Amino acid sequence: MSQAEGSYYIPHDSRWPVFGIPGMTLLAAGFSVYLNGGDWGVPMMVLGAVITVIMTVMWFRDVVNESVSGKYNAQVDISFRQGMAWFIFSEVMFFGAFFGALFYARVFSIPWLGGGDPATSQYLWDSVVLSWPTAGPGMLDLDYQAMGAWALPTINTLILLTSGVTLTWAHHAIKENHRQKVIIGLALTVALGLLFSSIQAYEYVYAWEDLNLRMDTGIYGSLFYMLTGFHGVHVIVGALTLFVILIRVIKGHFTADDHFGFEAAAWYWHFVDVVWLGLFVFVYLI
Repeated sequence: MSQAEGSYYIPHDSRWPVFGIPGMTLLAAGFSVYLNGGDWGVPMMVLGAVITVIMTVMWFRDVVNESVSGKYNAQVDISFRQGMAWFIFSEVMFFGAFFGALFYARVFSIPWLGGGDPATSQYLWDSVVLSWPTAGPGMLDLDYQAMGAWALPTINTLILLTSGVTLTWAHHAIKENHRQKVIIGLALTVALGLLFSSIQAYEYVYAWEDLNLRMDTGIYGSLFYMLTGFHGVHVIVGALTLFVILIRVIKGHFTADDHFGFEAAAWYWHFVDVVWLGLFVFVYLI
């Protein structure tokens, strides 16, 4: 039986944050140690990832059980929507910081250091002329090639845009109670997301081995991998989230009037699509 009209469900105290904090701390610390060549980096990352995954699965299980048991009402639904909106806003700020670093490097730092401002450059890197993409004035002897927009990034762009279409189709289907269409649309979206990640992994191998484009290839290499890498992580998280939603649709957890879990995952996926368009234009195309 659902909550009475006008009441509000207060979730019980959860023990999962106690496990999540050390898990994510170990994951982040292990990654830092790995980047700095430490032997304990990978074991710390694996341990942190295992703890974080277990915490996430168990916490989501509790929320799903509360939802299907009818404990949430319209007021709780509004809170969920507000929370998801603020979460996506925080993600906008997260990527905005990296896009800001890219903008600053291309528009300000490179011209200042590369002869655009003689009053400055003559005291730092005299007679050095730079243009984007560049590793920076101190790494002009690096033998590497920039990653162009063709062909892998263009193919991935088409794949991700197509996944947005299949997800929108599934969204319209769930509003019309066409469960089979929802399942097909979600399955296609998850498959396209995994295909995107696979092609990006191949792109990284190609860039690392054939183009000699690495994370330590100056400002261009670090920004390339930070921007595309964090986006790739978001694609994987989004695909896993949509897979969970797909399982819930198969189990009949959603109706035409009650499916915010689906909508939240769809918001996240469309956000990932928009971020990729920005990456494609500013990292690969121009």
